[in-house]
Amino acid sequence: MQHAARAYGTVAQQTASPRELEVQLLLRAASRLQAVHDDWEGGLDQLDHALLFNRKLWTIFLSSVTRVDNPLPVEIRQNVANLGLFVMNQTLTIMGEPRRERLPTLININRELAAGLRANG
Repeated sequence: MQHAARAYGTVAQQTASPRELEVQLLLRAASRLQAVHDDWEGGLDQLDHALLFNRKLWTIFLSSVTRVDNPLPVEIRQNVANLGLFVMNQTLTIMGEPRRERLPTLININRELAAGLRANG
């Protein structure tokens, strides 16, 4: 039964629109960060993994919006790039000095962007 569920999940991801895939990935990153936040003492070992996943995701966003052939309006591209730079800086801060109260910023950014993408999709 689990094999079938995994196969369905793979097909669903393959058939999802690029925007819906971005929404899913942002929510997954937020969920990982939220899990660490909710179980700070027990989940601290997962902090690096959660931050790495989020950083990779935002690296993709940054490389996409800075491409010359990106079809988004310049203002939106600049806003996403600025947000991405903020996320990267916040991530480095958390990596250098892990503190639970710093995670909600990243969690909220991911959730809000996912909600905006879903609403405009």
